[in-house]
Amino acid sequence: MDTRTSPIRLRITQLREVLAQRGVHALLVPSSDPHLSEYLPGHWQGRQWLSGFTGSMATLVVAADRAALFADSRYWVQAAAELEGSGIELVKIATGSATDHLDWLARHTPRGGCVAVDGQVLGLAAAKALQQAMDAAGVLLRNDTDLLAEIWPERPALPAQPVYEHRAPHAPTPRADKLAQVRRAMASRGASQHFISTVDDIAWLSNLRGSDVSYNPVFLAHLLLDLTGGTLFVGDGKIGPALAAVLKADGIELAPYTQAGAALGRLGAGDTLLVDPRRITHGLRAQVGAACTVVEAINPSTLLKSRKTAQEAAFVREAMAEDGAAMCEFYAWFEAAQARGERITELTIDEQLSAARARRPGFVGLSFPTIAGFQANGAMPHYRATEESHAVIQVEPGEGGLLLIDSGGQYLGGTTDITRVWPIGTVSAAMQRDYTLVLKGTMNLSRARFPKGTPSPMLDSLARAPLWAEGIEFGHGTGHGVGYFLNVHEGPQSISKAVVEPQMAMEPGMITSIEPGVYRPGLWGVRIENLVLNVPAETAENGGFGDFLEFETLTLCPIDTRCIARDLMRADEIAWLNGYHATVRERLAPKLGGEALAWLIERTAPI
Repeated sequence: MDTRTSPIRLRITQLREVLAQRGVHALLVPSSDPHLSEYLPGHWQGRQWLSGFTGSMATLVVAADRAALFADSRYWVQAAAELEGSGIELVKIATGSATDHLDWLARHTPRGGCVAVDGQVLGLAAAKALQQAMDAAGVLLRNDTDLLAEIWPERPALPAQPVYEHRAPHAPTPRADKLAQVRRAMASRGASQHFISTVDDIAWLSNLRGSDVSYNPVFLAHLLLDLTGGTLFVGDGKIGPALAAVLKADGIELAPYTQAGAALGRLGAGDTLLVDPRRITHGLRAQVGAACTVVEAINPSTLLKSRKTAQEAAFVREAMAEDGAAMCEFYAWFEAAQARGERITELTIDEQLSAARARRPGFVGLSFPTIAGFQANGAMPHYRATEESHAVIQVEPGEGGLLLIDSGGQYLGGTTDITRVWPIGTVSAAMQRDYTLVLKGTMNLSRARFPKGTPSPMLDSLARAPLWAEGIEFGHGTGHGVGYFLNVHEGPQSISKAVVEPQMAMEPGMITSIEPGVYRPGLWGVRIENLVLNVPAETAENGGFGDFLEFETLTLCPIDTRCIARDLMRADEIAWLNGYHATVRERLAPKLGGEALAWLIERTAPI
């Protein structure tokens, strides 16, 4: 890279000129948009455009004489490579929610100086923490302007794709029923209005879907509800007349996307507005009328959509079977192609696996970019192969390697997310050991029983225990919630080291991933992931200790047994694995034939 003329250095230089003109000493650029989404439309990919780092989460700070990107361990290798030559320092942080950038700003901004951030994309809770840190450092905070707009002439426009209805039978709960549930929760809080910005909450509540955000079937909108009706603020032309009439019948009127803030400003005395401080930006919150009473609590829809109904769970099981069948077809092709000596790359895997999914009934699209990482690439949890940089799946005679594939699909009846690791050649004893310890962690948590209402972070150590016993740790969470034909990452539950909050209680109907891992930089990575459903545990009379839950494993795909170090497996663990494989074989065999069926039978043989 010519560091004098690289696009990133030129953009940083342009930004610094704007900062100097405005009397600003540093600009904070979060990975965020006005809806606080994880995956962002191009219009709000400012952090990526300005830094060149393509990971989904990080915080960028640009000051007059230095710049820093704050990223957690999932991205360290990737960020180091993508930032090379940019002049941007990589600051390694413990977790994605760490606030090291606040200390950095306090240290590197002179007292009396000014830090700027676009308040329209900064979460309310994050804005409060930033304000407190800057006040303590004697630094002025500006959050009323988008400085990137002045140096980004080719900035993408807002997406204009149409919105469509998620219909029965796959949407078994009518829109009117969902609205009634949310309004009951509003009334219990004494609220006359409720403002929602998170796009997955809006999509769930309205039974609408879109394609404004890659991999998640959602659309950009805000929703202001009252106790009898509501207004959906959405881009012009995105909802056609027929669908608008359907929404109007349920009391939902349409208004331009840009008028949401003004509507909040019209609220006044006599209005009580419910907002979720974790799910609204500072910029929108600041526009609420000064006389309006504000109640802060979690969006009722966030809790409601996390608890899948029995009908939704039935559709998810069918989606998992279709997804598993696609995986079997792909892996049968993969092993046959390997045997024929065909050249296969990480990109080939993405293409072939996506094509297999696309052939299944109800498939809509991928739920996230496929991660196909061979050997050292598998040690980067969020790795993605590109045309410029990818590996060929091959080893020298007598040698071996590990291929990690993390992928998922969006189906009309559910969202999938699965990780498997496969041996290439003859794997080493060290690889088998890592693989087996991860598998033991996956099984240990999968077999857990726990009281209903247990905070989900309390379960995290069950998956880590087999790894901790060997002095091994991984840097990401063990499990995230999963939506119903919605976001592949969904709250409020999180099986991780997160600080426990009341809304993280495990309840029946929640779907969560279980995905412990081992990552050896420069060598290989192992992660084994299934999705599980919280179901009531059938327990004998327990003397009044209350209701218990257990996990139903939803994901249906063989777990490779060739990588297992048998001496590390207990008899009960082998029994669980054999039982799981019997279920996989029973559920998937009717959907397969030929080579795929033969592959399934071979890979689910008991050990």
